[in-house]
Amino acid sequence: MGMNAAYRGPEDCPSVIPVFPLPGALLLPRGQIPLNIFEPRYLAMVDHALKTDRVIGMIQTDADSDPDTTIPKIYSVGCVGRITQFAETGDGRYLITLIGISRFRVEEELPAIDLFRRCRVSFEPFTSDFIARAGENDVDREGVVKALRDFVDAAHVKVDWRGIEEAPNEALVNALCMMSPFGVREKQALLEAPDLKTRAEVLIALTEIELARGGVSSDSTLQ
Repeated sequence: MGMNAAYRGPEDCPSVIPVFPLPGALLLPRGQIPLNIFEPRYLAMVDHALKTDRVIGMIQTDADSDPDTTIPKIYSVGCVGRITQFAETGDGRYLITLIGISRFRVEEELPAIDLFRRCRVSFEPFTSDFIARAGENDVDREGVVKALRDFVDAAHVKVDWRGIEEAPNEALVNALCMMSPFGVREKQALLEAPDLKTRAEVLIALTEIELARGGVSSDSTLQ
């Protein structure tokens, strides 16, 4: 699935975006994430995005944030995505799909004027995100595939190995990161990795740690 809009650099992205704080949800450039929207504030957020530039910033709530607070603290780095699919369910929900454009750094959260949160953001630290497949040749593909094999063997799950073999390095690494069953801190580390090579290395390391702990089971399936 592609996008009709072209995002060639930070100048093509809005400086103020609505943000969707969601722990455990990881979006990466050119990755796809389906979302089931039902809370009134996020229904309003989607309505706003559809009326404007169709972009939403996915960001995790800080793992150290007070879970009982009404406005949980968010991490400083997220990833903006464009709505490429939209459907109404008839029971008050929206089903949408976002395709990742670029990571962003939060410069400030703006005073609330709607039900949802908005931030002023900068894309300048992540200009390489706008270049498809940047750094692919530096990825330890063999190490990534080995880590995946070890994981699925331990978890006793099935994967489409033909699809894995055919996937370019960027698509492979980012998809595995997004589908991984890791916690909030680990997913944030994957998001904030400076480049694709480092992200692959972090993915391998996290998988090896999880396997060494013996924490992988049939419940640890890829999402």
